[in-house]
Amino acid sequence: MDLKPGCLNKIETLIRKGVDLRNPLTFDIGGEVKVEQISGNTVTIYPGCRIYGDKTVISSGAQIGYEGPVTIENCQIGPKVELRGGFFKESVFLDQAVMGLGAQVREACILEEQASAAHCVGLKQTILFPFVTLGSLINFCDCLMAGGTSRKDHSEVGSSYIHFNFTPEGDKTTPSLIGDVPKGVMLNCRPIFLGGQGGMVGPLRIGYGNVVAAGAILRDDVCEENKLIIGKSYEGGVLNYVPNLYSALARIVKNNILYLSNLAALEQWYVHVRQPFFREQEFGGLLYAGAVEKISRAKHERLTRLKAMAEKMPDSLVRSAKGKAGIRKKEFRDRISELIRLFSTPLPAGHGEEQDRFLELLQAHKANHAGAYIDVIREMPEPPADSGTKWLQGIVDDYSTRASAILPSFEMNFGKSSS
Repeated sequence: MDLKPGCLNKIETLIRKGVDLRNPLTFDIGGEVKVEQISGNTVTIYPGCRIYGDKTVISSGAQIGYEGPVTIENCQIGPKVELRGGFFKESVFLDQAVMGLGAQVREACILEEQASAAHCVGLKQTILFPFVTLGSLINFCDCLMAGGTSRKDHSEVGSSYIHFNFTPEGDKTTPSLIGDVPKGVMLNCRPIFLGGQGGMVGPLRIGYGNVVAAGAILRDDVCEENKLIIGKSYEGGVLNYVPNLYSALARIVKNNILYLSNLAALEQWYVHVRQPFFREQEFGGLLYAGAVEKISRAKHERLTRLKAMAEKMPDSLVRSAKGKAGIRKKEFRDRISELIRLFSTPLPAGHGEEQDRFLELLQAHKANHAGAYIDVIREMPEPPADSGTKWLQGIVDDYSTRASAILPSFEMNFGKSSS
């Protein structure tokens, strides 16, 4: 095999660093890749792998390509991560995350600690909190999923599951919250189970502790907790179809606002809570920067999709402009720029006191419970955890209430604990 000189030099450097390249002649590495961002400590790269991108980071203990060839492009990979086979682009994988053979993980995904998926799973713009587990043959784009306390008590998605994130009108204003950020980050919530051979028609919200029966297709929010949800069948038939009608516009916009508000809270969690933990690990600064950048991109994606939907409102008004529905469509079209500006500007003032109270409690807890992020947060007693949830929920409520003021005709009635 004829290797380019630049590629050969990088391969030699990696081998000298201690990277276990099982077959260097089948390994391709881009000239832009920074070998200093690849650890030499127990990293194993199996035959047939490709690594590209100047932002790629591979931490100690990572295992790349054990089940089949892997292509990595500008991913930040934490310690002991296993990417067993597939394509991975512009995403972050934190400590001990695992993806099985045949994965396709596209841009702006974050798999937090010990999140995992079996074979043939597709993700894009997806955030999985610690321990969340996906089965096989799953398409799960445009979701945030939380819940669970450990690898033995985790939220799970059964095999052959689909998050339906693309409408007949060509919209992707379909992000779904399975759990939420304010409670989910505390790693003390009951897990959520989505039964196999099922699906969700986004955008939806699902509460903690809920179990969805296998084969169910969810079309409605279930924000209550600890419920068994059994899907209902629809009668067959042929009906008239009117494109761009947007009869459920209020619910779609509300759920997008809540998703964006939760992303804003997650961003603050990373900045103020997670960042110090990253500093303590190899390539921590790069992993942190990668994760925060993915959250920013997730917000941009959601706003871009809302703007694209708003641009269809003139056509929708032609089809139905009567009553409250018409007023809402006009308001959404006319005020989308204000909504975008709200979520594109820094966090509104007014959360410093709750933030400081929680961070003080967290520091006191850390002083007596040293360890990795997962251990420190999971062992946190109820008072500081409740304080942290109150701080983050305040951010969600603040953004949601301000968004509601921009779109008053939607009557979204956001208030405390809106997510």
